[in-house]
Amino acid sequence: MNLIPAIDLVQGACVRLRGGDFSQQTTYSTDPLAQAQYFEQLGATRLHLVDLDGARAREPRQLPVLERLARHTALHIDFGGGIQSTHSAEQAFAAGAAQLTAGSVAVREPALVGEWLVRFGPARILIGADFRGDYIALSAWTEQANQTLPEFIAAYLTAGATTFVCTDVSRDGQLQGPALVTYGELSQQFPAARLVASGGITTVADLIALRKLGLDGAIIGKALYEGTITETELRAELAITATSVW
Repeated sequence: MNLIPAIDLVQGACVRLRGGDFSQQTTYSTDPLAQAQYFEQLGATRLHLVDLDGARAREPRQLPVLERLARHTALHIDFGGGIQSTHSAEQAFAAGAAQLTAGSVAVREPALVGEWLVRFGPARILIGADFRGDYIALSAWTEQANQTLPEFIAAYLTAGATTFVCTDVSRDGQLQGPALVTYGELSQQFPAARLVASGGITTVADLIALRKLGLDGAIIGKALYEGTITETELRAELAITATSVW
């Protein structure tokens, strides 16, 4: 299981939201490059980079930050937030993204994302399966789609997708533990899917539980910034986790 530190960006700063609520924002660093280099020094090989400004604007706003991080680290960066067109996808790849996470656009325009899976390859397009309860969330988590989480994953597996970043919006930034029951059910229902857990991960015990469920990745955000997973613990976990590229 790959451990993936997260950096969420608002106006160039590293922030965390509670439950996707922009009015409940905490800024942890004004230097995302220093933060990314810190994660890299601890042994991280991946980074989940989210352009929250872009998510609201429906077009990328933090491409210069992406380019800076890609140029000055060796991290494998998956980038999301505001990627709503082929042009913006190409811009993000040109800026140094190794992968893109297609979130709201995957809900609104499945045909377009299907074209990306063919054009760029499924290894470069991750499907952002953000969910609240049983249903998919979109538009920076302010809207609910009619599709259930399993329906959404099943449709994209049929379309050729392989990897899904499954973020429990209700737990994100809350430090209340991940949705283990949901991830367990998804792992059993979709054994061919690569599933990445996100939202609520708080302790090393959470990581162990996700690993036992067979998850392919775990994105860690607030737990690192608040220290509920310590630097020593993160270094140790990174040393034993897989670093395979998918």
